[in-house]
Amino acid sequence: MSAVSLHARPSDSFEAKLAHTTAVLTSAAAEHGARIVQATSLGAEDMVITDLIARWHLPIAIGTLDTGVLHGQTLALLSRIEVHYGLQIQVMQPQREALVQFVARNGERAMYQSLELRKACCAVRKLEPLSRLLAGKTAWVTGLRREQSGHRAAVPFSEREIHGRLKLNPLADWTWGDVWHYVAVNEVPYNALHDQFYPSIGCAPCTRAIALGEDFRAGRWWWEQDGAKECGLHVKTTEGATA
Repeated sequence: MSAVSLHARPSDSFEAKLAHTTAVLTSAAAEHGARIVQATSLGAEDMVITDLIARWHLPIAIGTLDTGVLHGQTLALLSRIEVHYGLQIQVMQPQREALVQFVARNGERAMYQSLELRKACCAVRKLEPLSRLLAGKTAWVTGLRREQSGHRAAVPFSEREIHGRLKLNPLADWTWGDVWHYVAVNEVPYNALHDQFYPSIGCAPCTRAIALGEDFRAGRWWWEQDGAKECGLHVKTTEGATA
């Protein structure tokens, strides 16, 4: 069964949510011009945003992180996006020397050894490349949703980070059913792993499929204790937020 057939169930307020999301993106593009970027993880939520950017011809740059240990299905989606939409995706990779040194010190499977090493791995493979993607930008767009986890239950539509950059989460109130309804109606390309019960997709060593009834993010860092399982990309560092 495909993810579309399994999940595409719009909420009663779907059209209003879609209109609001489109308005947020359109307004942000007009305000920030070349200084705004979508930081996409290439998951279903981010594909909705990419589709809206392309559909409305918004001047929002699109960038992603190639950590060096992504699934083949995730990497394959990059070329599909560029062909389908005619958009160029900026791909940021870890600094080679820093990554070589980290692996030499801690091994390829450092993430399984301790929480500290897992976070250090995320810092090298994700946080530093993201900082370069966002350099010089005054705003960025994410696919965060409140429904994704308890830790994200209060995700606002926009939040001002401590250094002044605006972080936009235009899908904050969307349900998983809303996301897949949009994907189905608009024939949005998506990561093939979603059809294999991977709702949340990160690096290959740190992501597994989930079983029926498991939490949405149960497949991320599944060997760790329950709690806020985040890589650090979305740790709250804000001055204020708009619900």
